[in-house]
Amino acid sequence: MIVRKSKAELAAMREGGEITAACLRMLSESAKPGVTTGDLDRMAEDFIRSHGGTPEFKGYPGGPGAPDFPGSICASPNDMIVHGIPGDYAVAEGDILSVDVGVTLGGFVADSAWTFPVGEISDDAERLLQTCEAALFAGIDQARAGNRVGHISAAVQALVEESGYTVVRALVGHGVGRSMHEEPQIPNFGEPGRGPLLQSGMTLAIEPMINVGTADIVIDDDKWSIYTADGSLSAHFEHTVAVTEEGPRVLTLAEAPLLR
Repeated sequence: MIVRKSKAELAAMREGGEITAACLRMLSESAKPGVTTGDLDRMAEDFIRSHGGTPEFKGYPGGPGAPDFPGSICASPNDMIVHGIPGDYAVAEGDILSVDVGVTLGGFVADSAWTFPVGEISDDAERLLQTCEAALFAGIDQARAGNRVGHISAAVQALVEESGYTVVRALVGHGVGRSMHEEPQIPNFGEPGRGPLLQSGMTLAIEPMINVGTADIVIDDDKWSIYTADGSLSAHFEHTVAVTEEGPRVLTLAEAPLLR
């Protein structure tokens, strides 16, 4: 069931969104060569809790045969698309690192991800990141009352494929709010005019995941980490977005001075 939020509920989600965004900004500044993904995870948990939130991902139930997720963030380097478990991996100069953060505050979830460059990265990697970020905002621009989910999906797909990359089809965005995963699902490919109708008060986690090579994926033995099947680089960008009568409103932008 699709859940629409009131203005008061959107304001509550915005507060959690500011913490999420500020946490990601802090992590982007901390993701320097030699830092482990476990280090970043501990920084994130401390940051979220110190601002009154709860790390939504920590203890999140796994699928069949998978353990509950042990980290406060997902940290996915290079050819890992999403759901990387933080640990001993030390990021190196030239890596790209996707970091996904979820914060629960006041009973609402905010969800956002960014792919960071570690030090100096290749021109090809930089172009991948720029394309994925642009695809995110192309999708957000279509999150308007009266459109359908397919308008978001098609906008993402068109920009990605015109740039020579592939969209991961096995993974999708989703509604978000009282729960981490709500209806509707939001694929990053599709046709305008198809799918559920977008209405004011809906809140969506729009999240392009794009690869340099094949769209095929491989799930690691840990039952969480998901890689590109051919070992090519992958990028992931995500915002929590509210559909409003005035147009799309991004709830996970860092505008409040939370870094301290």
